[in-house]
Amino acid sequence: MGGTVLVLGGRSEIGIAVAERLAGREAETVVLAARRSADLDAEEKLVRAAGARVVERVEFDADDLASHRPLIEDVVARHGRLDVVVVAFGLLGEQARAEADAAHAVRIVHTDYVAHVQVLTELAQVLRAQGSGTLVVFSSVAGVRVRRANYVYGSAKAGLDGFASGLADALHGSGVRLLLVRPGFVIGRMTEGMSPAPFSSTPDQVADATVKALRTGRGEVWVPGFLRPVFAVMRHLPRAIWRRLPR
Repeated sequence: MGGTVLVLGGRSEIGIAVAERLAGREAETVVLAARRSADLDAEEKLVRAAGARVVERVEFDADDLASHRPLIEDVVARHGRLDVVVVAFGLLGEQARAEADAAHAVRIVHTDYVAHVQVLTELAQVLRAQGSGTLVVFSSVAGVRVRRANYVYGSAKAGLDGFASGLADALHGSGVRLLLVRPGFVIGRMTEGMSPAPFSSTPDQVADATVKALRTGRGEVWVPGFLRPVFAVMRHLPRAIWRRLPR
């Protein structure tokens, strides 16, 4: 790794925490892509303090699918090859509202699955052409086996997990790598006001595990790692029990 890191979702707590850990040591340039990019003062300050020499902000609306390829090409034209792309945007949404409001349900799935399919496909083509680079994709244990309590968000993550797994296999041998991260409940802005689930983690803990996996060449990481054997068992719980589990 080295050179340029692009964070799609430039105000994501996890995305910024990953960029901080890469700044200076592996990344000289960090590009923060988000809506209202003029408001990313705090995020830019954190990344600069961590050691990034160049920090740039660019406008990025994940739901505007047609804008993805021009944005990627513009960043490449100005900064050269992309070394790491952290795909960190997402929408939790409201499960109760999604059950009564189809438009809200579709919005969650569009952001958390469709937009990811679009941008990852575009990124894969660009990185294949340069013959190197790493994609970091954040799935969730919510998508490993979808629960009734958050099935709209969980179904989007299940789709993303499958897509990213297949893309990782398709990229094998191309010089491009995909790291798939499966966190459990993350205590942060997105989940503010919610009761933490068992085996919860923080954005910093997720970032630590992500960067360690990047540096050791892994293709998949669960956060915390204990969730992997837990879900190996939970996959086989009877449905009558599974449907009563909380978020």
